[in-house]
Amino acid sequence: MLRRLTLLRHAKSSWQESGVSDHDRPLNQRGERDAPVMGRRLLARGARPSLILCSTALRARHTAQIIARELGYPAEFLQREPELYLATPEQIMAVIARQADSFRNIIVCGHNPGLTELANRLTGSDIDNIPTCGLVEIELNLASWADIAAASGTRQLYDYPKKG
Repeated sequence: MLRRLTLLRHAKSSWQESGVSDHDRPLNQRGERDAPVMGRRLLARGARPSLILCSTALRARHTAQIIARELGYPAEFLQREPELYLATPEQIMAVIARQADSFRNIIVCGHNPGLTELANRLTGSDIDNIPTCGLVEIELNLASWADIAAASGTRQLYDYPKKG
Protein backbone atom coordinates (compact mmCIF):
# COMPACT_ATOMS: atom_id res chain seq x y z
CA MET A 1 0.00 0.00 0.00
CA LEU A 2 1.37 3.40 -0.94
CA ARG A 3 1.85 5.83 1.90
CA ARG A 4 3.26 9.35 1.89
CA LEU A 5 5.57 10.73 4.56
CA THR A 6 6.61 14.37 4.53
CA LEU A 7 9.52 15.34 6.75
CA LEU A 8 9.29 19.07 7.46
CA ARG A 9 11.94 21.03 9.32
CA HIS A 10 10.63 23.87 11.47
CA ALA A 11 10.88 27.40 10.05
CA LYS A 12 13.68 29.80 11.01
CA SER A 13 13.63 30.62 14.72
CA SER A 14 14.81 33.57 16.75
CA TRP A 15 17.91 33.62 18.92
CA GLN A 16 17.33 37.22 20.06
CA GLU A 17 15.72 36.71 23.43
CA SER A 18 18.34 35.76 25.98
CA GLY A 19 17.12 33.53 28.76
CA VAL A 20 14.64 31.72 26.52
CA SER A 21 15.19 27.96 26.49
CA ASP A 22 15.88 26.22 23.19
CA HIS A 23 12.50 24.51 23.47
CA ASP A 24 10.68 27.85 23.75
CA ARG A 25 12.37 29.81 20.94
CA PRO A 26 9.77 31.47 18.65
CA LEU A 27 9.89 31.87 14.89
CA ASN A 28 11.66 34.95 13.59
CA GLN A 29 10.35 37.18 10.79
CA ARG A 30 11.83 34.99 8.07
CA GLY A 31 10.24 31.92 9.63
CA GLU A 32 6.86 33.66 9.82
CA ARG A 33 7.22 34.56 6.13
CA ASP A 34 8.55 31.19 4.87
CA ALA A 35 6.08 28.83 6.56
CA PRO A 36 2.94 30.05 4.72
CA VAL A 37 4.85 30.00 1.42
CA MET A 38 5.82 26.36 1.94
CA GLY A 39 2.27 25.51 3.00
CA ARG A 40 0.94 27.02 -0.23
CA ARG A 41 3.52 25.05 -2.26
CA LEU A 42 2.33 21.84 -0.62
CA LEU A 43 -1.28 22.78 -1.30
CA ALA A 44 -0.47 23.48 -4.96
CA ARG A 45 0.95 19.93 -5.18
CA GLY A 46 -2.31 18.57 -3.82
CA ALA A 47 -1.01 17.67 -0.35
CA ARG A 48 -3.80 16.19 1.79
CA PRO A 49 -2.26 15.05 5.07
CA SER A 50 -4.39 12.74 7.15
CA LEU A 51 -2.15 13.42 10.17
CA ILE A 52 0.34 16.12 11.15
CA LEU A 53 2.75 15.26 13.96
CA CYS A 54 4.99 17.91 15.49
CA SER A 55 7.67 18.36 18.09
CA THR A 56 6.57 20.14 21.25
CA ALA A 57 9.15 22.91 20.64
CA LEU A 58 7.45 26.27 20.07
CA ARG A 59 9.14 26.80 16.67
CA ALA A 60 7.97 23.39 15.41
CA ARG A 61 4.44 23.79 16.78
CA HIS A 62 4.07 27.23 15.21
CA THR A 63 5.43 25.99 11.86
CA ALA A 64 3.01 23.04 11.91
CA GLN A 65 0.10 25.36 12.77
CA ILE A 66 0.90 27.64 9.82
CA ILE A 67 1.30 24.71 7.41
CA ALA A 68 -1.96 23.19 8.69
CA ARG A 69 -3.79 26.49 8.16
CA GLU A 70 -2.54 26.77 4.57
CA LEU A 71 -3.58 23.17 3.85
CA GLY A 72 -7.02 23.53 5.45
CA TYR A 73 -6.05 20.93 8.07
CA PRO A 74 -7.85 21.51 11.41
CA ALA A 75 -5.35 22.93 13.92
CA GLU A 76 -7.04 21.04 16.76
CA PHE A 77 -5.99 17.76 15.09
CA LEU A 78 -2.27 18.60 15.26
CA GLN A 79 -0.62 15.90 17.31
CA ARG A 80 2.20 17.07 19.57
CA GLU A 81 4.81 14.44 20.24
CA PRO A 82 7.40 15.17 22.96
CA GLU A 83 9.69 12.46 21.54
CA LEU A 84 10.11 14.45 18.31
CA TYR A 85 12.02 17.25 20.08
CA LEU A 86 15.60 16.98 18.75
CA ALA A 87 14.86 13.36 17.82
CA THR A 88 17.18 10.86 16.18
CA PRO A 89 15.97 9.00 13.07
CA GLU A 90 15.19 6.00 15.31
CA GLN A 91 13.05 8.13 17.64
CA ILE A 92 11.18 9.68 14.70
CA MET A 93 10.49 6.24 13.23
CA ALA A 94 9.27 4.98 16.62
CA VAL A 95 6.69 7.81 16.72
CA ILE A 96 5.60 7.10 13.13
CA ALA A 97 5.39 3.34 13.80
CA ARG A 98 2.76 3.94 16.52
CA GLN A 99 0.34 5.70 14.17
CA ALA A 100 -2.84 4.09 12.91
CA ASP A 101 -2.60 2.48 9.51
CA SER A 102 -5.71 4.39 8.46
CA PHE A 103 -3.43 7.44 8.08
CA ARG A 104 -2.03 7.28 4.55
CA ASN A 105 -0.35 10.68 4.43
CA ILE A 106 1.65 11.91 7.45
CA ILE A 107 3.62 15.11 7.90
CA VAL A 108 6.24 15.15 10.65
CA CYS A 109 7.43 18.62 11.71
CA GLY A 110 10.64 18.51 13.70
CA HIS A 111 14.35 19.19 13.82
CA ASN A 112 17.71 18.50 12.24
CA PRO A 113 19.91 16.55 12.09
CA GLY A 114 17.36 13.77 12.67
CA LEU A 115 15.05 14.73 9.80
CA THR A 116 17.84 14.97 7.24
CA GLU A 117 19.34 11.67 8.38
CA LEU A 118 15.95 9.95 8.20
CA ALA A 119 15.20 11.35 4.73
CA ASN A 120 18.53 10.03 3.48
CA ARG A 121 18.03 6.66 5.16
CA LEU A 122 14.55 6.13 3.74
CA THR A 123 15.32 7.31 0.20
CA GLY A 124 19.03 6.64 -0.34
CA SER A 125 19.41 10.36 -1.00
CA ASP A 126 22.48 12.36 -0.08
CA ILE A 127 20.89 15.55 1.23
CA ASP A 128 23.50 17.48 3.17
CA ASN A 129 21.09 19.50 5.31
CA ILE A 130 17.36 20.17 5.02
CA PRO A 131 17.19 23.97 5.44
CA THR A 132 14.74 25.61 7.83
CA CYS A 133 11.17 25.14 6.58
CA GLY A 134 12.49 22.68 4.02
CA LEU A 135 10.73 19.40 3.38
CA VAL A 136 11.24 16.01 1.86
CA GLU A 137 8.21 14.11 0.61
CA ILE A 138 8.67 10.34 0.48
CA GLU A 139 6.46 7.68 -1.07
CA LEU A 140 6.61 4.35 0.74
CA ASN A 141 5.09 1.00 -0.17
CA LEU A 142 4.17 -0.13 3.34
CA ALA A 143 1.41 -2.37 4.64
CA SER A 144 1.74 -0.75 8.06
CA TRP A 145 3.51 2.25 9.58
CA ALA A 146 4.86 -0.25 12.12
CA ASP A 147 7.19 -1.46 9.33
CA ILE A 148 8.82 1.94 8.76
CA ALA A 149 12.19 0.96 10.26
CA ALA A 150 12.80 -1.59 7.49
CA ALA A 151 11.31 0.54 4.71
CA SER A 152 12.86 2.26 1.76
CA GLY A 153 10.96 4.77 -0.29
CA THR A 154 11.12 7.12 -3.23
CA ARG A 155 11.81 10.80 -2.81
CA GLN A 156 8.97 12.67 -4.52
CA LEU A 157 9.97 16.19 -3.55
CA TYR A 158 12.77 18.09 -1.89
CA ASP A 159 11.81 21.72 -1.46
CA TYR A 160 12.81 24.67 0.70
CA PRO A 161 12.02 28.39 0.75
CA LYS A 162 15.06 29.64 -1.16
CA LYS A 163 14.61 27.02 -3.89
CA GLY A 164 11.98 29.35 -5.29
